[in-house]
Amino acid sequence: MAKPRKPKNDDAKPENSGAIVRHQKLCLSIDMDKRHIYGYTELEIAVPDIGFVGLHAENLGIESVLVDGEPTVFEYYPTHQSVEDEKRWSSVSTLSSAADFASAAYISALERELGPSLLINCNIDCCKPLKGLPEQLDQMNMENVVQSSGEAKQNVKLVRINYWVEKADTGIHFDGNVVHTDNQIRRARCWFPCVDDNSQCCCYDLEFTVANDFVAVSTGSLLYQVLSKDDPPRRTFFYRLDIPVAARWISLAVAPFEILPDHHITVISHMCLPPNLSKLCNTVEFFHNAYRHYEDYLNVNFPFGSYKQVFLAPEVAISSSSLGASMSIFTSQVLFNEKIIDQTIDTSIKLAFALARQWFGVYITAAAPNDEWLLDGLAGFLTDTFIKKFLGNNEARYRRYKANCAVCKADDTGATALNSSPSCKDLYGTHYIGLYGKVRAWKSVAILQLLEKQMGPESFRKILQTIVIRAQDTGSSGRSLNTKEFRHYANKVGNLERPFLKEFFLRWVESRGCPVLRMGFSYNKRKNIVELAVVREITAAPDLNASVANGNLDSDKRDGDFGWPGMMSIRVYELDGMYDHPVLPMAGETWQLLEIQCHSKLATRRSQKPKKGSKPDGSDDNGDVLPAVDMRSSMESPLLWIRADPEMEYLAEIHLNQPVQMWINQLEKDGDVVAQAQAIAALEALPQLSFSVVNTLNNFLSDSKAFWRVRIEAAFALANTASEETDWAGLFHLIKFYRSRRFDANIGLPKPNDFRDLAEYFVLEAIPHAVAMVRATDKKSPREAIEFVLQLLKYNDNNGNPYSDVFWLAALVQSVGELEFGQQSVLLLSSLLKRIDRLLQFDRLMPSYNGILTISCIHTLTQIALKLSAFVCLDQVLELIKPFRDFKTMWQVQIEASGALLNIEFHRKGIEAALLLFIKYVEEEPSLRGQVKLAVHVMQLCQIRGGSESNDHINNSTLVALLRLLESRMAFNNVILRHHLFCILQLLAGRNPTLYGVPRDKKSHVGDVETFSEQKNIFAALVTEMKSPEVPMDNSNLSHDGLAIPETLNEVVIIPNNNEPKVPVVIAEASLEADIVSNGRDRKMPVTLEASKEADAISNSHERKMPVFKIRVKQTTANSRSGDDNNRTVEKSQGGHHETVCGVGSSVSVDAPQRNSAEGVSISNQNLEEVNSCHDRGSRMTASIGSAKLASEGDNFGKELQCTADSSKIFAHSQPDDPSSPSIMQDNNADAEAQIYASRQILHVSGHYIDGGLLGKVVSPSGEKEKEKKKDKKKKRKRDEHRGDQDDPEYFERKRQKKEKKRKEKELAKLRTDDAKASSVEWQSKKDEPNIKLTPVDLKQNEFSGSTPLITTVETRAGPSQSGSAPILKIKIKSRTFKSS
Repeated sequence: MAKPRKPKNDDAKPENSGAIVRHQKLCLSIDMDKRHIYGYTELEIAVPDIGFVGLHAENLGIESVLVDGEPTVFEYYPTHQSVEDEKRWSSVSTLSSAADFASAAYISALERELGPSLLINCNIDCCKPLKGLPEQLDQMNMENVVQSSGEAKQNVKLVRINYWVEKADTGIHFDGNVVHTDNQIRRARCWFPCVDDNSQCCCYDLEFTVANDFVAVSTGSLLYQVLSKDDPPRRTFFYRLDIPVAARWISLAVAPFEILPDHHITVISHMCLPPNLSKLCNTVEFFHNAYRHYEDYLNVNFPFGSYKQVFLAPEVAISSSSLGASMSIFTSQVLFNEKIIDQTIDTSIKLAFALARQWFGVYITAAAPNDEWLLDGLAGFLTDTFIKKFLGNNEARYRRYKANCAVCKADDTGATALNSSPSCKDLYGTHYIGLYGKVRAWKSVAILQLLEKQMGPESFRKILQTIVIRAQDTGSSGRSLNTKEFRHYANKVGNLERPFLKEFFLRWVESRGCPVLRMGFSYNKRKNIVELAVVREITAAPDLNASVANGNLDSDKRDGDFGWPGMMSIRVYELDGMYDHPVLPMAGETWQLLEIQCHSKLATRRSQKPKKGSKPDGSDDNGDVLPAVDMRSSMESPLLWIRADPEMEYLAEIHLNQPVQMWINQLEKDGDVVAQAQAIAALEALPQLSFSVVNTLNNFLSDSKAFWRVRIEAAFALANTASEETDWAGLFHLIKFYRSRRFDANIGLPKPNDFRDLAEYFVLEAIPHAVAMVRATDKKSPREAIEFVLQLLKYNDNNGNPYSDVFWLAALVQSVGELEFGQQSVLLLSSLLKRIDRLLQFDRLMPSYNGILTISCIHTLTQIALKLSAFVCLDQVLELIKPFRDFKTMWQVQIEASGALLNIEFHRKGIEAALLLFIKYVEEEPSLRGQVKLAVHVMQLCQIRGGSESNDHINNSTLVALLRLLESRMAFNNVILRHHLFCILQLLAGRNPTLYGVPRDKKSHVGDVETFSEQKNIFAALVTEMKSPEVPMDNSNLSHDGLAIPETLNEVVIIPNNNEPKVPVVIAEASLEADIVSNGRDRKMPVTLEASKEADAISNSHERKMPVFKIRVKQTTANSRSGDDNNRTVEKSQGGHHETVCGVGSSVSVDAPQRNSAEGVSISNQNLEEVNSCHDRGSRMTASIGSAKLASEGDNFGKELQCTADSSKIFAHSQPDDPSSPSIMQDNNADAEAQIYASRQILHVSGHYIDGGLLGKVVSPSGEKEKEKKKDKKKKRKRDEHRGDQDDPEYFERKRQKKEKKRKEKELAKLRTDDAKASSVEWQSKKDEPNIKLTPVDLKQNEFSGSTPLITTVETRAGPSQSGSAPILKIKIKSRTFKSS
């Protein structure tokens, strides 16, 4: 058993730490006709010595308070009261000031809610006036702090409060003939007085009196019902909850429910309104499987005596699910009948997750706000076990992979640090709202799954069983779980070492950011090894400004630590099988060069002569063949494909570069859905697509044995590959695949729908959407795509199909909205609009499931109107959509119509008009959930606007209207709406939509915002004293609508030139955070700064190929040669440290930067060694690593790593016999003069990189004797190797050509060295190394697209008067165009 955590001195004590509620009884009478709720509550309270108890109460009318049956004096002051003072808005003049005001107002409201609002005098002399209490509080302050629940002597009082609910608009709601509660954070106080804090748990007795024909469903077990003798009779329901829970988990729902007992488990009951009974029967058929699975997995019975599921109308609830102890309230939107297919999986997972939250979150609670992540993660982990068992392992792994990808992209702020005290204090319990709430939940589950991988599934299961059994054995004191106890279980039960756990939790739980790994490899045939080059980065940079503002610099310093515990596994698929190599350390050096031994060996093959008529690279005109390196990957290496972290043991973003054929092998032969999804993404991102890639994607799409979700990804990849260059092969494959499944071959028309094959149904449903995504060079949809979608809409026939086609038709209609119409194809638009109008009329007469068909039609009409706004009158579209906002229509349709009108208003008049329309709509919207959806929609519009950089002007009156709405009663009633209003104002100012990092001193800018704190009564003094210094964070479901993260783009500075277009140069600012450079659809390239805090990155528009410059400069003097210490060779390579190598299969390059690029470095003994240099036709696969020592006075070291695997067609040609080529100048036999010349000639440009950054490496010749020894050994080894080739004439011919080549090199180098001597000037030797300035190089765009720059000269000039200054380098680049093979 884990030892209980000892409270630290700085740990915040719970609110009302001296008063403890032992038991609470709640008796309410609900009058549905008068919309009135009244009753009383009795609390058994252990009163502290101070004699006063503070409770939370809001929106209540307190009639009287009795202590042990005697009236007492109390004071009640609600925390929320509207303050009308126009002077407060005078400071709002800009977007930043409005954002500051919103932050101050929001934080002030949250802090006020932490304190109690109902103060009760529990002294024996209850009639004693309260005027002298301030002095008593000062004297008894220490006694109130020392009081604890474990003491034997406690002053227990029975406090009875008679009250009524003033307005049932928050916490509890009247909606038609339904009364229900919600579990919003800190809103239980709005329908009964309580200690509304997660740290206070007690047992409850509940009594609810309602009309005879109504059913009251609440938490706990139903004891009995009593029918009164009144006229008309009323019914009272008695519930008891013997397990202590927090007040927020008390739920109530009253309505004329239809009750459906579970046929398999008697303690489960399902309830809904009468119209939905048939859907309910079909929806909950599976539920007993989830219930039994959880009990079997945890090896204990369900903790509560019963479990009830209540389904209400979607416009009634604030979210899709609301939790309570032994009870969950859902919207009827999740119910479905036997004809619906698409809703089945989502509903099953939602109900299973709510049941898992009963175990972890309601029954087992978090010991502190910092531990909320653990309960979220355990509930999600338990849900994943259900998905794996009943929905399949493929579904579970695919969902986890997608969630991990989302976390890696969004885990870049302190708001996602799970167990961070600053984040808990900043978020005030709002961590579950919006996108960051989802990211935190996904990250929590992912981290627990990482632990499960480390200790094994059985050990992790034992930990969960131990936690639940301990909670049942020890009672309420053992039902709280903290992170330290869980670490203890991981050590004792999971057998994980303490140092590993300490580092694991520090890196993953207490910090932000995920590792980013960029990998490239080469195969060394002689050693039969794989040389893997890895550069490790991080998704989040340390936010020092926020850490200083929050006084937590140490924790943010830990964010800068780039290490993670453990070793990542590299899985190599060879000809002889699969082999795992856990060789990649995740800590230490940020770059690694690993050697992985291969187990398979290749038989020796004789070199074959090329066929007649074939090209130099071995390809043939008669068929489509792979590039040369792709052929060699199977012919001259035993590698089939490579995977990094195949079991998802790390929450990491991995960019692995391998040849195209290896990605094809991975897609075709690897049965893991994650491997297949990665291969599809890599093939889709290729800069140059061959027909073999298209055919591979098509074959996978047609494979019925593959997982349907991955097949859908292959369909969209085919759509992205379709272009005129590939003769629209992807488009024709998609249409051909659909026709082969759904068309009648005899008549050429679609057959009637048949959805009995569910996997095939989902794939075919996605095909029209994929076809609509195809674009021509003019960014318009091809006519064939438009005609195909129109044909499907025209001839859809669902006769004889046992399933509904509503989702099928909705997908077709949405695909129309994705089309782009040109001048010719716009003629087909009228036919499409007629079909959409017909569907709208049909759905109006016979409403579809949840109105989904009308919703898709409204969405599509809005898209078409915005795309063709120059040809379509938007006013007519507005008149068409406005009737759908009628409150007589379905609620989902109303919200969609409101969102469409907001989009059109934003497109027509800008963000200010959209904000004004939003304020109007949200004030008219009666449902809480509708208000939330409108706010989420406006947040997306604010992100599209682009923050404060937009030119749209927003009037002060609009900002003030938003601030008024933020402080209004409506925002107080709807916690999620209030949070989104705050986020909208932050987004308008260009800030992150989160409370994290908001400086606390900005509260002083508000002025009169904190008017309520100036109360001149005893209540104000007690609130200050009894308020908790730490903010409680409450759990909730994760079903709220998420947001999209706006991408932050760097400024692109274009250098103008009247003659030629220049390449845009991305300027990296000298800041402490990494800039994010967007490249393509999903790819972000963070650019970090070197030691000099300056980096230039060359970006070639949106192309994937970028040049990498390697400049080697050697200083020369008139009186010294290569042996002089002043002669240092400096080589600089332009390749970004954060370089995203997206050209999959085309080339692999990983460059690790120097630790100090501003200083000159030199290699002590050897030059860079070419490993596995096979520079024959069609391939260049090299890996080199050099260790360089700084030439300065310090002892630091600079290192560089480069690994290249090139399969481009450009390098498939033989290299010209240019003596200045770097491959030629690597000969060690060249004399010193040739080396001087060669050092100036090494300017190698390779056009297969996406982005670049300035890196450096230095080569300096030293140790001539050691070189001679190595040369002799090398010659001896070669003689031994070729001893058996003495009789081979081909061997002598190659040897003769090699000698002739070396002789020509020496002669040419000697001739050009004389010219170099004449222009050299002696440089003075000084302690400080001379700076080398590079003149700007104008790079033409056409040089990178159609040609490959070759080697030219680099001249270094220094005048006599500039002996101490830096030399000036002039770089000339020549380009040579090769014919594409």
